[in-house]
Amino acid sequence: MHKTVLVLPGDGIGPEVTTEAIKVIQWFNEKSTHSFDLINGLIGGAAIDHSGSPLSSETITIAKEVDSILLGAVGGPKWDYIENQHKPEKGLLKIRKDLSLFANLRPVTLFRSLSEASPLKSECIVGMDLMIVRELTGDVYFGEPRGITHENSEEFAFNTMRYSVSEIERIAKIAFDIAKQRKSKVCSVDKANVLETSMLWRKTVQSIGDKYYPDVCLSHMYVDNAAMQLIRNPVQFDVLLTSNLFGDILSDEASMLTGSLGMLPSASFGSRHSLYEPIHGSAPDIAGLNIANPLAAILSVAMMFQYSFKLDIEAQMIQMAVSNVLDKGFRTKDIMSSSSTLLATTQMGDMIIQELNQIANRGI
Repeated sequence: MHKTVLVLPGDGIGPEVTTEAIKVIQWFNEKSTHSFDLINGLIGGAAIDHSGSPLSSETITIAKEVDSILLGAVGGPKWDYIENQHKPEKGLLKIRKDLSLFANLRPVTLFRSLSEASPLKSECIVGMDLMIVRELTGDVYFGEPRGITHENSEEFAFNTMRYSVSEIERIAKIAFDIAKQRKSKVCSVDKANVLETSMLWRKTVQSIGDKYYPDVCLSHMYVDNAAMQLIRNPVQFDVLLTSNLFGDILSDEASMLTGSLGMLPSASFGSRHSLYEPIHGSAPDIAGLNIANPLAAILSVAMMFQYSFKLDIEAQMIQMAVSNVLDKGFRTKDIMSSSSTLLATTQMGDMIIQELNQIANRGI
């Protein structure tokens, strides 16, 4: 198999964690029959510094031609002075929109050896393995009209929360299809008691479930209750289906159940294109210190292999390597415990490569 991957390291710790993820891709270039050509590009603040735009038309053109995209992170205080419509985060929103990346998958899986890193008691999280399916190109992040204006000598801001039936249907089908491969349970999250968009959301999701997926157990939950239940009893969930705004918040909350934002990968895809990235931000306060956790970026490569390239064995090898390294007590600063061995970002990447070598030698 031959594939081309666009690498967009971005800002802050983005370049550091993607460097370690690239080590894994290059390992498969050397050790397997598959080949991956890597093309480097700019997004976010790095792109602003280079060309004045958070995402150039040239990068978009390349993104539409490659087989998949690996992204680091965008943003940082260096670009706070820039007008809102030109900030680094606009590059991320633009690539999602231009490539129609409407579905975002965020797995929340607890590695056994990290149970002590979770803020919850171990008995509350043992067996936790859920998938958050978040709609990614609608809601208040993209709704129009929006802006900041003045009225009667007072400044005010406004955003539009907006969804169409077709947008809800396509993300619901993704969630139901994933649920059929897991435990056949979908919990759809909304605020249908007060929001018209959520009323339409609930009605549409229920219709899709009744019509096409009668064998999948569907439940509905208000977002405030869902936030509470994720802390109270997270193992009750299998697939959580959410809108853009609610999914953004709930997935970050859920990530802390695993001990750190630095542990969770994500996949964003549409009908033709795909993008993979760790869910953490650019963390400018630790950028350049070689202490960031690269495991979410490395696990994002595993998701790319699984979902975009259908390389299930190779994806399992990466996941196994991460699990084995953690079982041996190696940690980055964010997941460190008193009985663990502290590794720098680069050392963690090297340790994953060592583990991949051992897995390859003994067979998966």
